Amino acid sequence: MGLFTRRSQTTNLQQGAGAVATLDVDPALAALTGDYTIDAAHSSIGFTVRHAMVTNVRGSFAEHEGTLHLEGADPSRSTASIDVKIASVDTGIADRDGHLRSGDFFDAEAFPLMTFRSTEASPLGGDTYRITGELTIKDVTRPLSIDLEFNGSATDVYGNERVGFEGSAEILRSDWGLTWNAALEAGGVMVSDKVKLTFDISAVKQA
Repeated sequence: MGLFTRRSQTTNLQQGAGAVATLDVDPALAALTGDYTIDAAHSSIGFTVRHAMVTNVRGSFAEHEGTLHLEGADPSRSTASIDVKIASVDTGIADRDGHLRSGDFFDAEAFPLMTFRSTEASPLGGDTYRITGELTIKDVTRPLSIDLEFNGSATDVYGNERVGFEGSAEILRSDWGLTWNAALEAGGVMVSDKVKLTFDISAVKQA
């Protein structure tokens, strides 16, 4: 059952020739409505990009924070806000991480944060939802849609009420001014323009 699914109950009212259908929100789903804080220790924001035309480089941002507001009865009123610390980029190779932090790419000293602010939310069917908003990298802000799957909700051993989502999106890094590259002798370029973003989010309901 989807996070924002409504349970349908139909009641026939003998008024004229019609029947009136009423919708009741499933109490279990409505209970998830509220404000949540992303638990960075149990969440990840990552990326995958093609390197030298033949393989993929994967990385993540270790430091990030954000909030969610969920509306169980009306998904269009749900929101998300995420701040990512660029200097926390980690691909497993220190020299490469340093290059990504430099002016060739993110220029982390001048632009320390990558941010996402949602503007719209909508169900796609089942447990899948689309969050649309504005992604800001460096001094460029452009629209981004993220397709998310709701993984469920639970109360952890400390009594925290949690929800989980995972999803992905694809962007062209050049759209955000990340254009550095190097030509290969055999043809092609060192770093692809297309980047896949991945999100694995665990969020705790605020008291």
